[in-house]
Amino acid sequence: MQNFIKHIKTIIYFRRYFTFKKLNNYLRLRFLNLLSTNHAIFSKNVLPVFISIEPNNFCQLHCPECPVGIRTEIRSNRIDEDVCIRAIDELKEKLFHVIFYFQGEPLLNKNLPKLIEYAHNARIFTSTSTNAQALTFQLAKEIVASGLDKIIISIDGATQEVYEKYRIGGKLQKVKEGVEFINHWKKQLNSLTPLVEIQFIVFKTNEHQLNEMKQIKKELNADRLVFKTAQLYDFENGNELLTTIDKYSRYKKSSTGKYEIKSPLKNNCNRMWLGSVINSEGKVLPCCFDKNAEYSYGNLTESSFQTIWHNDKANGFRNSILQNRKQHEMCRNCSER
Repeated sequence: MQNFIKHIKTIIYFRRYFTFKKLNNYLRLRFLNLLSTNHAIFSKNVLPVFISIEPNNFCQLHCPECPVGIRTEIRSNRIDEDVCIRAIDELKEKLFHVIFYFQGEPLLNKNLPKLIEYAHNARIFTSTSTNAQALTFQLAKEIVASGLDKIIISIDGATQEVYEKYRIGGKLQKVKEGVEFINHWKKQLNSLTPLVEIQFIVFKTNEHQLNEMKQIKKELNADRLVFKTAQLYDFENGNELLTTIDKYSRYKKSSTGKYEIKSPLKNNCNRMWLGSVINSEGKVLPCCFDKNAEYSYGNLTESSFQTIWHNDKANGFRNSILQNRKQHEMCRNCSER
């Protein structure tokens, strides 16, 4: 009964993010996407329903399949606070969701709670994803108080030995403490949020711990546990991290003996119509697979988001997706099918 009441309260709480303008914008984007076959059809009045904002582009861990984790030279950037606020102000009437995460570890930006609070006060659903290594008792209080709606916490191993095989440099105990800190302050501040989602990326190195993770989820009183498939950059000839559990693998062995992504790649992509990414330099990117900002539409330090999202470069990229999506390397390893 207690869980049922909690679910009802959560549903009522999240209704605050739905407005007629946002719903109308979403339906128009979906309709325009359906109409777009060989040529992108767009309207100047529509805007994305979700965006990812990168608080910073650096991290304290060295995960082997992460572009940030394997960098030898890091050009450290934190998003300009004014750029972030201007983007939120411009998009808030039509935006459902702001994801404060792209590549770097977001909690290393000391202004993150302030940025979350600004988006929350603009009546936008907010989330972030973290390795929780920097999630201290005080920061957890600030995160809960900011109004953050959802926090994804990565735990890719039920023991330190397994966890550190991928999260190189990380401590499992710190992650567990971080979850406990969040739950403590939710109770102290009488807050339903943030919802705590534990994310477990399934690799060959940790696939034997799925049941143990279910127990950890219960022990930490998390709201949800998600087993996620891994994106591997070098997968065609196999990869030592590639799981043997078919359900949790994006890849399959073809008749040639090479590995390929299971599902066919269609010449369309919902993300090109529904969302976008703003990286820590202020560049507007098509999606979260553009790790190196190769397809940047423009920079928010030079122009408004609406101008950039509707410019010739943006529309040209959408057209290229409709005509031959496989021409872009980042699309060939994309999970959006």
